[in-house]
Amino acid sequence: MRSPESNVAAAQWSPSGSIGTGDLTAPGASVHGANVFGTEQQRHRLPKPIFRQLQATIDRGEPLNPDLADAVALAMKDWALERGATHYTHWFQPLTGWTAEKHDSFFSPEAGGSALAQFSGKELIKGEPDASSFPSGGVRATFEARGYTAWDPTSPAFIIENPNGAYLCIPTAFASWTGEALDKKIPLLRSMSALNDAALRALRLFGDTTSTRVYTTIGPEQEYFLLDERFFYARPDLVATGRTLFGAKPAKGQQLDDHYFGFIPERVLAYMLDVERELGKLGVPVKTRHNEVAPGQYEIAPVFENSNVGTDHQQLCMQVMQTVARRYGLVCLLHEKPFAGVNGSGKHNNWSMSTDEANLLDPGDTPHENMQFLFFATAVIRAVHTHQGLLRASIASAGQDHRLGANEAPPAIISIFLGKELEDVFRAIAAGEPAASVAREMMDLGAHVLPDLPRDTGDRNRTSPFAFTGNRFEFRAMGSSQSPSLPNTVLNTITAEAIDGLADELSEAMKSAPLGEALLEVIRDNFSTVGSIVFDGDGYSEEWHAEAAERGLKNLRTTPDALPELVSEETVGLFSAYNVLNARELHSRYEVLLEQYVIKVNIEAETSADIAATMLLPAAARHVATLKEAGLDALAAEATEMVEGFSTAIKALQDANLDENHPVDLLEEARYMRDGVIPAMNEVRDYADRLERVVTDDLWPLPRYAEMLFIR
Repeated sequence: MRSPESNVAAAQWSPSGSIGTGDLTAPGASVHGANVFGTEQQRHRLPKPIFRQLQATIDRGEPLNPDLADAVALAMKDWALERGATHYTHWFQPLTGWTAEKHDSFFSPEAGGSALAQFSGKELIKGEPDASSFPSGGVRATFEARGYTAWDPTSPAFIIENPNGAYLCIPTAFASWTGEALDKKIPLLRSMSALNDAALRALRLFGDTTSTRVYTTIGPEQEYFLLDERFFYARPDLVATGRTLFGAKPAKGQQLDDHYFGFIPERVLAYMLDVERELGKLGVPVKTRHNEVAPGQYEIAPVFENSNVGTDHQQLCMQVMQTVARRYGLVCLLHEKPFAGVNGSGKHNNWSMSTDEANLLDPGDTPHENMQFLFFATAVIRAVHTHQGLLRASIASAGQDHRLGANEAPPAIISIFLGKELEDVFRAIAAGEPAASVAREMMDLGAHVLPDLPRDTGDRNRTSPFAFTGNRFEFRAMGSSQSPSLPNTVLNTITAEAIDGLADELSEAMKSAPLGEALLEVIRDNFSTVGSIVFDGDGYSEEWHAEAAERGLKNLRTTPDALPELVSEETVGLFSAYNVLNARELHSRYEVLLEQYVIKVNIEAETSADIAATMLLPAAARHVATLKEAGLDALAAEATEMVEGFSTAIKALQDANLDENHPVDLLEEARYMRDGVIPAMNEVRDYADRLERVVTDDLWPLPRYAEMLFIR
């Protein structure tokens, strides 16, 4: 059982070492990119013609010349060996949502007992992990094992260090023997190519003949919880599921708003500094750190990068955060809702489109006159309106169902917040009225020592799932544990379609009107149709739910509601037309995501029943016996009633989760889990949380929220 001494021990921390705070202006003091085979290393180690060919592939998306692979492999191997790497791995992102790797040694035995370091272009370009052991959603049968990894030269190789060595990671794509995508990278790269083609075509209409590529950028803001590992390992629910299945609301939660942007605790700051150093060595451009709203919750955010590299870096970020936490006696929780009653964690996905010279979603000082911006912003609005259900499906998961729609996260209804100035501009154009931009005002703070500050032309809306925030759209509904790949694949693809559609309409309109007039006509026609997706009010309110229904917007509250959007006729046609995912690849992802939902809820249900039956119910029964022994009959009777109800609820949960009660059809099984198993789990939790408030502390076997959230 726990004791006050164990809580004191959990709160103790002393640094085991020092990162150091040397002179960062000294040559070589920065570690950024030290473990990355990036541009500087490539320039230094590759012959000039090979370097230029590789940069053409990376910078302009030109086809990769296989002849350069041997030269790159040799340079990469020599660099890795110098950094202490003994092995290499093709680092890829299967449909598990995490990364995968199989290590091979650089060294091959030689006659006489020696070993020779070898690494060829063939080994760089292609690997062959077992494909049958990864989720495929029916693309591969269990007995069909062959799969291939293919080198992605646009994402730089990097070295992962371990106290006992190091190994080289080569970012790769993962495909089946039949050539179909079994990973998250291939569709993302395809979608980036589709958007590039559509956007370049549109830019030509605006007279831009020099831009050679358009790429999307992301900057995911990662929220997470830190928990002392003593509490983590005392909670079987956290170990098995990543979230607490039981826990009464503590007297103090987040209601004082004292944690948000507050002083960062010493151990947490030491952890953050270590994470940032490790990510810096891997070339991940971390920019921001701060306390988040809930106690024990924090955030880390990077600088924008192109979507492919940014996704790789986001996967690395989650891996490093979890690894480094153990050095400080902490556990990093990435579940979307690890604690009931306080805010969950998201991953705000800041997304934009850029050429090598300009951000296409930068409105400038006079957005009403910025024709190019108005075109691309209209395309995004049209894309989100047309495919709102698909966008919602792209971020659906069991963890998200605890978060989306609550008064802490964006609602499950997808809408767009533009800000007052932009919304006024679009509504004026739609009404055929003159549009105008708002001059930026200065704020006088009333104290002479404080500078006047420029006031933005509009406020922000934290309840919006898809908000324009200056020169980008922030997709705020992503879950904290999710890879950014699928949501950005969807964003890129639906925007490519919208750009093509607008370009067709603009080309037609320009046959009878100059560009400016033609564009206003196209925007007017489109916004009149798709402007219903724009909403600047309180997305948490019940009134919005009713209004959204009147506007014809979808409200897909749960994962089983949302996932069918992935395989709708409209989605299959769109993704096939843009060569992003064919019908089999889409259906495979649908099957995998449904199966993951069912399995995760099933694990939660079994864990809940086990903890309740073997830990909590006996503790409650002993408490009843203690009350009776003390002659406290009224209290004993009240507790007995709760214990009996608790026992009945546990049995109902066990029965609901029996295999024979589950439907065979996967979607029907997901709905059964939602409508039958989850309510039974909630009933067990309700009794357990009520009992936690009355059972004596030395009998209750689980650490309480008041300990876990506030002992740092």
